[in-house]
Amino acid sequence: MVAFRVVCVFLSALMLLNAQQRNGALTARTQKMIVKINEDGPYLGLLIPNLYEMDPLLESSNYTATNTIDVAGRRFRFGTIGEKKVILVMTGLSMINAGITTQLLLSLFNVEGVVHYGIAGNANPSLNIGDVTIPEYWAHGALWSWQRYGLGPDDELPLESAGDYTRNIGYLKFANYTVNVTEGSPYDNLLNNIWYQPEEVFPVDGTPEERQHAFWVAVDPHYYEISKQLEDLVLEGCINSTTCLTTTPKVTRVQRGTSASIYLDNAAYRSFIYNKFNVSPVDLESASVALICLQQRKPFIAIRALSDLAGGGSADSNEADTFTSLAATNSVTVVLKFIELLAAVNSKSSTGYAYY
Repeated sequence: MVAFRVVCVFLSALMLLNAQQRNGALTARTQKMIVKINEDGPYLGLLIPNLYEMDPLLESSNYTATNTIDVAGRRFRFGTIGEKKVILVMTGLSMINAGITTQLLLSLFNVEGVVHYGIAGNANPSLNIGDVTIPEYWAHGALWSWQRYGLGPDDELPLESAGDYTRNIGYLKFANYTVNVTEGSPYDNLLNNIWYQPEEVFPVDGTPEERQHAFWVAVDPHYYEISKQLEDLVLEGCINSTTCLTTTPKVTRVQRGTSASIYLDNAAYRSFIYNKFNVSPVDLESASVALICLQQRKPFIAIRALSDLAGGGSADSNEADTFTSLAATNSVTVVLKFIELLAAVNSKSSTGYAYY
């Protein structure tokens, strides 16, 4: 009978543990690990989209692993880079994965700031494959109000008067990209116009359910100032002895980057967003990380190495498959140096949040 009771208790505990795991709840063991590891913080959080961008860092002699905690399908890797305590986590592809992972990181762990890095497409014709860009501002470029056919710039958008949507940021007119039109002939496009919209944000130090709006989100000014010292860094220009870039890659600080859950390989749209917004890197995650850090009031910077010219147009264009590994390696080189410089400063960010 005693043995039977012991078995019943064990099976009940096992069923409860499995239920917790299925429902995404933290087990008692995981909670205990989190409490203990947070006592050793704070940590610098490193958010990385994919394994091929993470692997060069894991293989670097500058990184020393200490522990891992698995939560909600994510593996949080703890270690040090030089003297800096860090948490590495892979987000996965897209805005939603990046947002979920960033929120988990900041909600669960003792994090002082966030560095996001990886590869990106390029919208800036003055930059080249292999260059590493550090934008001052990021925006989510795929939150739109799609305007009904027959209406135009002078027509109010639905719910605009309620403050839900705006015409302040600008729009894309599809008819401007019509081709094979006889000169002098009228033309239009049933897709009409899309109007770019800011995100709704709810900062942790604001009033719950009282929204604010943000389109361009600034990286942390302290981190951005430190990044000035990265511009003379020597980067890799060759994959092997026979495959090299035609230009010497460099680190460059730029005004803006943009993100959306869209793989951009279209020259017309690339040119539009560059001319409209002066963006350089285009990716699928950075703006999501920026928006979560804005709402959670955590210092943030994103570092993106260019793997291709989105949509083609140069001798090295459309070579993402060829130069992805080189771009990933260059992004890690820059991140390692940035963390070294950040540790040397030995002071926390001024948390100067800015958005518009």
